[in-house]
Amino acid sequence: MSAEKMTAPSINPINPGSLAPVKSIVLGNGIPVHIIEGGTEDVMRIEFILRAGTVMENIPLQASSTNMMLTEGSEKYSSEEIKALLDGYGVFYQLSAERDSAGLIIYLLNRHAEKAIELIAEILFNSMFPEKEFVIMMKKRLRRFMISREKVQTLASEKFFETIFGNNHPYGKMVSENDFEALNTDHLKNFYASYYTPANLSVIVSGKINENIQEIMDKYLGSKLPGTPLQAGNESDFQKCPQKRIHVPKKGALQSAIRIGSATINKRHPDYPGLKVLNTILGGYFGSRLMKNIREEKGYTYGIRSVAASLNLSGYKIISAEVDNQSVREAIAEIYREISKLQKEPVAYDELELVRNYMAGEMVRMFDGPFSMAESFRAIWEFNLEADYYRKLAHTVRTITPDELLHLANKYYNIDELYEIVAG
Repeated sequence: MSAEKMTAPSINPINPGSLAPVKSIVLGNGIPVHIIEGGTEDVMRIEFILRAGTVMENIPLQASSTNMMLTEGSEKYSSEEIKALLDGYGVFYQLSAERDSAGLIIYLLNRHAEKAIELIAEILFNSMFPEKEFVIMMKKRLRRFMISREKVQTLASEKFFETIFGNNHPYGKMVSENDFEALNTDHLKNFYASYYTPANLSVIVSGKINENIQEIMDKYLGSKLPGTPLQAGNESDFQKCPQKRIHVPKKGALQSAIRIGSATINKRHPDYPGLKVLNTILGGYFGSRLMKNIREEKGYTYGIRSVAASLNLSGYKIISAEVDNQSVREAIAEIYREISKLQKEPVAYDELELVRNYMAGEMVRMFDGPFSMAESFRAIWEFNLEADYYRKLAHTVRTITPDELLHLANKYYNIDELYEIVAG
């Protein structure tokens, strides 16, 4: 074998990508539209985002039910007609209602752009909320809710958010069986009239862009009366539970669900990129410390992970696992042991390099194609962050030191301030 064939290829560090140029326009009634062009296929992804999440609702299920009813009938079309038209135009769609926002994502061929956007404008601004479809939907939702009551994962997660944010705040408000019976179509119509307005709408378009996209959007979206934008609450509404250790009983459960964490900073805080690195080391990927200890070495669980997540009014960090009932205390003790190690012992160079490469690789995937770029753009746009956020994040991943991680672990993972929820 020649020396040339035996020479190993050079190893180069992964360089995270960056966002493609974003063209921002404003329609005639003030709707902002952000356009990210790229790709070779004649396909677009259009995301319609409304400030109409659960933070806006005044009764449980109002925001999500309003969103779910958008395709169930409008002034022009019945539920069946809407779905037939979407199929006919080859539109794949996703409805979603989250804590801070709600909306609709569509994937479509460019040649159907005008017809599809005309239909979406009808769905967004002329929905009728027919009683028959509402009753059917709520029965299905109630059945799914009752099934979820049997899962310790659901019970633990819901109790976790109620505990860290308080039951009076939308981030922590729990849903009960009675809430399904209390909701009616008038509640949905009132919410819809207040929040499904052009003044609350933003649009992100990505892919191979139809050359007439601005003209089409102005015709069907920009001509609508804008309405009045409404604002959400603020962090002062949080009423954290004074009790730090909570058990949610579930008879007959074969496993127990563990949730440990607390409210924390979000993306707007300068410490957030470092916290993401620290979280990855702790439990943010398959090679993390929690996975190695509690899954591989102790065998207490099939999977355990930690997350540092960002919401508009706050952030939260959470460690999640399901373990057999006999191993709950041991698993929790090991979780706290791993946190304590991060607070006392600097992260070794080899481990930190592994995490740096993993996170850099994940960032590369965030910019792999126009649709991924659109999701990455939204992730900073909705927090009013500058375009160089990802450059700063990549810099932190490359340069953060073991001493800085030690400082962050002591600052944000005080064990006495963590909430511990066990359901089972």
